[in-house]
Amino acid sequence: MKILVDADACPVKDIIIKIAKENNLKVLMFIDESHVLKSDYAEVIQVAKGPDVADFRLVNQVEDGDIVVSSDYGLASMALAKKARVITFNGKILNEYNIDALMMQRHMVKKNVRAGKRVRGPKKRTSVDDAHFEKNFKILINS
Repeated sequence: MKILVDADACPVKDIIIKIAKENNLKVLMFIDESHVLKSDYAEVIQVAKGPDVADFRLVNQVEDGDIVVSSDYGLASMALAKKARVITFNGKILNEYNIDALMMQRHMVKKNVRAGKRVRGPKKRTSVDDAHFEKNFKILINS
């Protein structure tokens, strides 16, 4: 098992590394070249800037049983198809039972944006979000 992280906008990188170290797990963090990330533990994989370039590179390295950390439902869907386990930055565990509804929700939001309707952005991140992520991340690792 390894942990693959969609790291460009990931707010829980430090939590991931801390728990991975405790469990002696390999971490791959994928970023595009417009970001800078240094880690003394994780392997940082930098890719060219472009739509979904980092996502496709990540998916190409996913194997059965890996854990993917991303809040991108499209990426999550591809990782689930490869039998990975997926968790969002807020600690929501994604699976074959909830991904279709989440993909439909994403589609409807994009449709509303294209139609000029106003949509709300995500809520401000809190320490509760970090605690929820950490709890569920540990559950995924130990299951």
